[in-house]
Amino acid sequence: MPGSTNGSTSTKTMGVLTVGGLVAVTAYTVALGSNGWLWFGWVVLGLITLGMVATRGT
Repeated sequence: MPGSTNGSTSTKTMGVLTVGGLVAVTAYTVALGSNGWLWFGWVVLGLITLGMVATRGT
């Protein structure tokens, strides 16, 4: 059930950070040009978030 465990709060927080990071990296890319390290960092953050979502159900 959503919100019934402590893990769901941290998972939601990570989801918000991941989406916010995507917005920030995209804005940076549009304004100043692409930076591979920013995109790499966002991919790593996204994979960590997916891992948290996958392990939450077990």
